Amino acid sequence: MLTVMKLRGREVLDSRGRPTVEVEVAGSNGEVGRAIVPSGASTGRHEAIELRDPENRRYGGMGVLRAVAHVNGEMAAAIQGMDLEDQAGIDAALVALDGTPNKGRLGANAVLGISLAVAHTAAAARGVPLYVHLNRLWRSRLEPGEFADPVMPMPMVNMISGGLHAGANLDFQDFLMIPVGAPSYAEALEMTTAVYRAVGAVLREKDMEGALVGDEGGYGPKLATNAQAVDLILEAVLACGLEPGRDVAIAIDVAASHFYRPETATYHLTAAGDDVLDSAGMTALLAHWAKLYPIVSIEDGLAEDDWNGWSNLTGMLGDSVQLIGDDLFATQTARLRQGVERRAGNAILIKVNQVGTLSETFDALLLARRHGYRTIVSARSGETEDTTIADLAVATAAGQIKIGSVARSERLAKYNRLLRIEEDLGPSAKFAGREALSIKLI
Repeated sequence: MLTVMKLRGREVLDSRGRPTVEVEVAGSNGEVGRAIVPSGASTGRHEAIELRDPENRRYGGMGVLRAVAHVNGEMAAAIQGMDLEDQAGIDAALVALDGTPNKGRLGANAVLGISLAVAHTAAAARGVPLYVHLNRLWRSRLEPGEFADPVMPMPMVNMISGGLHAGANLDFQDFLMIPVGAPSYAEALEMTTAVYRAVGAVLREKDMEGALVGDEGGYGPKLATNAQAVDLILEAVLACGLEPGRDVAIAIDVAASHFYRPETATYHLTAAGDDVLDSAGMTALLAHWAKLYPIVSIEDGLAEDDWNGWSNLTGMLGDSVQLIGDDLFATQTARLRQGVERRAGNAILIKVNQVGTLSETFDALLLARRHGYRTIVSARSGETEDTTIADLAVATAAGQIKIGSVARSERLAKYNRLLRIEEDLGPSAKFAGREALSIKLI
């Protein structure tokens, strides 16, 4: 039996220059695996807790030395000697050691760093790519006939950024394209890159102010309205000789919790004046957009605790539009069960650091799939060169992946990892394609 021999945590930097946790795990055969934990800016209040050092002036109080000390101290002592391939057992031991419902004592960043590094080490010990090892773990949880084979995911790619990802230049957080007409992952990436370049050209042609890139690589222009972002993307799609709806569809990440005021149960949109909407008004606005544009996916269209609003939104648009819960579900099975019971949303964004262990991530993916919810494995705005989520999306046949734009190395590392996996799978590589959305398109 291969066992966990040694752990080492360290403080490294993410794509925003903020500290995060890196963990190395050494197995008893000498193999070493490494993982780095991402960090979000647009975080929901139901996420697992990221432990930082606010009492320390270094890095402006954003350091993670306490989390690193936990990795190197009591957490290392707790799992040393455990079976390296018992991912579920190791994750359970870490959760029990923390002893809090949100991993607030040891820090979800410390727990997740170990959990992911263990998987990397186990894959190295077996001499297989990470996605092969993760697929083995995934299969062990499935019933006969359930979605077992690896599948290349459809990318959902950031084109224009707003909200907390780009200085609040727009109310809505991300405006994305989905290359639904592509027959393979490689061709989807090629199509996406062409549209991204065309968006840049359109912005330059119109002399848009502030057209720099946001945290996730999308352009961050100062626009008159939220809808103008969609218009610009569609103009770029046409400039590439592609047809909106057939070749390229639109997705939006509203991130509505960030302009929702719970004391009045209202949504405050300021990009084009000062519009104040209740849940019904916000739902009507999104329905209008879905009718006007080739929008097939809306993420966090309402606030994270506006359950009645979510149920109404799903009743209105759920048959034709993918309605993703990010802040709503926070990759937590308890939250997702509420969504299933209330018929709120029809898709879930999967972020490993929202829940804190690989095993709990599997739990959320499996629960979603068994209840007919679409699954989208996602990066965070604060990312690193770590490419674990690319392997995770393929291994679990998640169907979709949301990494950010085709700019910045922390994003491209994951897109490039998917190219290597597709090559490794060979001619038999299955691509999720437009069926990942399960929505009929023209």
